Amino acid sequence: MTGLLFKNTGRLLRFLARQNRLRMSVWIVFVVAITLVIAVSLTDLYNNKAERQAIAETMHNPAMTAMVGKGYGLDNYTFGAMMAHQMLLFTAIVVAIMSILLVTRHTRAEEEDGRMELMRSLPTGRLSNLMAVMNLACFTNLLLALLTGIGLFALGIESMDLEGSLLYGASLGAIGYFFAAVTAVFAQLSESSRGANGLAFLVLGIAYMIRAMGDVSNEALSWFSPLGWILGGEVYVTNYWWPMLLTFVVALLIWLLAFYLNHMRDMGAGFLTSRPGKKRASKFLTTPVGLLFRIQRTTIIAWAIGLLVLGASYGSVLGDLESFFADVDIMQEMLTPVTGYTLTEQFIAMLMSIMAMFSTIPVLMAMLKVVGEEKKHRIEHFFSRAVSRHRLLGSALVIAFIVAFVMLSLTAIGLWSAGTAVIEGGLEFAVVYKASLVYVPAVWVMLGITITLIGVSGKITNWIWGYLVYSFIVVYLGNLIQFPEWMIKLSPYGYIPQLPIETMNWDVALILTAIAVGFTWIGFIGYRNRDMEG
Repeated sequence: MTGLLFKNTGRLLRFLARQNRLRMSVWIVFVVAITLVIAVSLTDLYNNKAERQAIAETMHNPAMTAMVGKGYGLDNYTFGAMMAHQMLLFTAIVVAIMSILLVTRHTRAEEEDGRMELMRSLPTGRLSNLMAVMNLACFTNLLLALLTGIGLFALGIESMDLEGSLLYGASLGAIGYFFAAVTAVFAQLSESSRGANGLAFLVLGIAYMIRAMGDVSNEALSWFSPLGWILGGEVYVTNYWWPMLLTFVVALLIWLLAFYLNHMRDMGAGFLTSRPGKKRASKFLTTPVGLLFRIQRTTIIAWAIGLLVLGASYGSVLGDLESFFADVDIMQEMLTPVTGYTLTEQFIAMLMSIMAMFSTIPVLMAMLKVVGEEKKHRIEHFFSRAVSRHRLLGSALVIAFIVAFVMLSLTAIGLWSAGTAVIEGGLEFAVVYKASLVYVPAVWVMLGITITLIGVSGKITNWIWGYLVYSFIVVYLGNLIQFPEWMIKLSPYGYIPQLPIETMNWDVALILTAIAVGFTWIGFIGYRNRDMEG
């Protein structure tokens, strides 16, 4: 009986591996290359121990701890300790995203598009596809772990020994496998790939926030997050392997739950059933704007809540900044004060650049919904009525504009509300709000580029995510790694003045807006003229 359940798993695995050979290769090469490049950059930037220890002092403050994790080995901040502290958490999040998308694509998305039914009509077992996906996720993360670990050791950098390098890679592989298992469970619970992705990303966001709050206030709380587990391995410092093994074992248990749920449910069904809709659609729902908003309403609300909480979590640690800098003499010597602004306001400028890029994700998702409907052959239903292509694309653009404003506003509100509660005298709302909304032109540029890609072909729209990741890397790590100025300026976020410590540059805002309009105009022309793709 067991053999029948998993019949022809090997053939399915080879088929899935062939399907994903290019996509997974790009992911792996990207993660490994970025990791190795940054490891080498650290040795170029910090030539002696004194410079490394000076940077270590900056990592004691709560804001940095919330962002990159609790620092281990700060008393002797070697290149290995620095690499693990500043890069492991960020890279783990990227690997988790890779695994989430991989599993959803070959589980719930296959059922949603009808391809799973075709595979099940062949001599394959009921659980064969899920087993093949499990093995593919395991192989992908294992390969990434080995290449990362061996690559770091091969660099021959002082303090990056073989054991620590292999643990670094293994931690990434374990967290990827963990979130692959989590996604497999949600693929059984949800009735759509959108819902499965949304729930998986929600767990990832909650894991990040629990880890951030635990690292800042209560270390025990961090152990309720899988991201806290891998950081607890203290890579390149004490090299504890058991947190990585714990992550892997829990992932296996979650995979077993996914198999059990998959065996129980019917094809195309989910345990979290959708509510029946209304018998009659409202007038708003019969418009392109209304329909596009309705089919992604849950995703937008989830992102809104997540960004509000993210802003609040960062705001909750601002109260300790002034006392931290007052007690650390070396920081007073290193930090160049900005006349008329507090240290808290300087950190607000840094935090807003990060949260602006997080806010861009739901904006791009709202715009790319048009492409998603096109790939699933549902876009024809729009054009079968008196709806032009410009009206449809414009409707998606309207939603994206509103989402951009709402998401940036919520990050500011969350940061301000929590910061006011912990800072004596509170924060001025106008200062925080302006520091957030100043990034609107950069978000518009990203939106314009997305529309251009849509106008060229629906098959290349995923390139915008690579550009967003690049922007995140150069801006997020710009202060830590000190990337060249030209690399930062390749991103629209690199031109935005950091309010409130810098003055508003209206010329830059107008130029970015003009660039966004130009890309949007090109995209609309291309979308009107190109063929629809399925």
